[in-house]
Amino acid sequence: MFTGLVEDVGTVVRIAPVQGGGARLTVRTRLPRGDLDHGDSVAVDGACLTVVGWDDAGFSADVSPETLRRTTLSDRKTGDAVNLERPLALGERLGGHLVLGHVDGVARIRLREPAGEAVQIAVELPRDVLPLVVEKGSIALDGISLTVNGFLGADAISLTVIPETLRATTLGQKRPGDRLNVEADILAKHVARLLETQRSRT
Repeated sequence: MFTGLVEDVGTVVRIAPVQGGGARLTVRTRLPRGDLDHGDSVAVDGACLTVVGWDDAGFSADVSPETLRRTTLSDRKTGDAVNLERPLALGERLGGHLVLGHVDGVARIRLREPAGEAVQIAVELPRDVLPLVVEKGSIALDGISLTVNGFLGADAISLTVIPETLRATTLGQKRPGDRLNVEADILAKHVARLLETQRSRT
């Protein structure tokens, strides 16, 4: 369980294919090594991965074929920046919103324009994610907890990214056409599933 508040922007050291179609990702980070031990979870661009080891380059995590298929981690290459977050500990403040690290699909930045010191972005969402989004609700993009300003037509949302988020995450580097991992609010997903189940019974 995560909050969508990025703790560090790491650097991909290598990503190597492994037998079975997955990959092993190695990331250099400033996060304390003791807080990313073998078997611990870590969100990488919003995708929950499991730490399988450390070396002088950084921590390593295995990426399953399913995760490669559903996220932008398949696009990552050596030198790329990635958002990192350790799991939420019980008793800590919940500064963002509940993020599971289970990516629902890939979004795309349509537009980016200045809004004072902030930036306004328009993001195209996958069709099956759109019904799970509400105005002024929360959404996670590349593991970053953001607030939805509103809808732009039938397939996109608008968001304002404040200077601190631009500085502390990879969103400061993103441009129109770039792809982002998207995770809808878990509460919306549960409500949608309950309604679907009720409809199927009638």
